[in-house]
Amino acid sequence: MTAVANTISDKKYLNRRKANGITVRRLDFNPQLIKRHFFANSPVMSHLLTALSSTFPIGEQFFVHSVRNVRDRITDEQLQAEIAAFIGQEAMHSKAHTEFNQAWRRDDYQLDSFQAWLAKHDHRLKNAPYKVQLAITSAFEHFTALLGGYILNHPELLETLDDDAVKLWVWHAIEEIEHRSVAFDTYQALYGDLKLRRQVMQAVTTSFASLTLYATQRLFWQDKWKSLPKVGGNLRGLYLVAKMLVQLTPEYFSYYKKDFHPSEIDHSKILNYWKNRLANEYQVASFMEVAKTIH
Repeated sequence: MTAVANTISDKKYLNRRKANGITVRRLDFNPQLIKRHFFANSPVMSHLLTALSSTFPIGEQFFVHSVRNVRDRITDEQLQAEIAAFIGQEAMHSKAHTEFNQAWRRDDYQLDSFQAWLAKHDHRLKNAPYKVQLAITSAFEHFTALLGGYILNHPELLETLDDDAVKLWVWHAIEEIEHRSVAFDTYQALYGDLKLRRQVMQAVTTSFASLTLYATQRLFWQDKWKSLPKVGGNLRGLYLVAKMLVQLTPEYFSYYKKDFHPSEIDHSKILNYWKNRLANEYQVASFMEVAKTIH
């Protein structure tokens, strides 16, 4: 009976729909090889991205949790396939950024207190209504897609990065864009509450900005003896942050439109560009495998 059951299960798996444009990939990289001021030799930008990285393991586990809460209510088979791929990608992101964060723990560079604070608030959020949890995830996924798209569309920003830093941040950016619609589509399918979607985005914007600023300044101050002397790098970092915020403002506000959808901006060309670079130039195995199947 067990063998028969396994055979039936295998056949169901083989017949399961594939997620369109969402591929779960493992990342092989060495975080130990990434220098502390890895982004444009700017302490400000580097600490900002490290601050974001420190939130990803807990944050992405929450995103998965919020979608799993309601997954059994989704009847659309294609969306179910996309949810499965979304969960797989987020699990890989959490793993990779945990490795990155662990590699960077030093006596003079502590992420632990901030992560403990996040864990406390994560527990509180998981007690919120499922509808609210999913709206929070949808809002954060809009932010990660914004940042991912910006990074991919500005390759000049990545020219100074170590190879392993490029692998981590470009891989993550690609996959955030690939699955940017999943939480939103799940929310729309089950709730479609425009008022709540807007209200939660406002709340998430305030908390996300304040948390990122707080964590960045904490990391900068812990590293002050190495960060402060790099005046040029810091000024460049502040300029890059300001420029990014200005350029992303229209795309951010599009989320408040009644007819908004995450896929309304076509990133296909830039995604293909970076997938090819990761496969051919950086020799990232998971992208090389996909490239082989295409050719």
